Amino acid sequence: MAEQEIAKTWTAKHRFARISPFKARLVMDLIRGRNVDDALALLKFSKKRAAVLINQVVRSAVANATEKEADADTLFVAKCWVDPGPTIKRFQPKDRGKAYSIMKRTSHLVVSLDERAEE
Repeated sequence: MAEQEIAKTWTAKHRFARISPFKARLVMDLIRGRNVDDALALLKFSKKRAAVLINQVVRSAVANATEKEADADTLFVAKCWVDPGPTIKRFQPKDRGKAYSIMKRTSHLVVSLDERAEE
C-alpha cells in the first residue's frame, strides 16, 4: 500500500463564553479560511467584543499546533464555528407586578487549524 499523508488538525475550544452566538458568528465568519497571521491581525483591530474571545481561542490553537512541531507559517483556519451554549435566565421586575425575562446567552467557540500543502 502507498503511504498516505494524514492531515493534521489542531483544535481549541472556549466553552460557555458569555456572548451571544449571533454576535460571535459575525466575527467568526471573518476569519474562516484565512492564514493565521491574517486572522490574528484582523481580530486585533476589530471593534467587536467577540474578537477578543476568538483571538484567545486562535492563539491557543496555534500554541497547540506548535507544541506538536507544526510550522506556524503554514497554518490556516480550516474550520471555525459557534455553537449555542446554555442560556442563563434572569428576571427584570416591571410595573404592576410583572416580570420580564432576560436571556443571557452563552456560546461554545471552536477553531480548527490545518497546514497548507506546500506547492
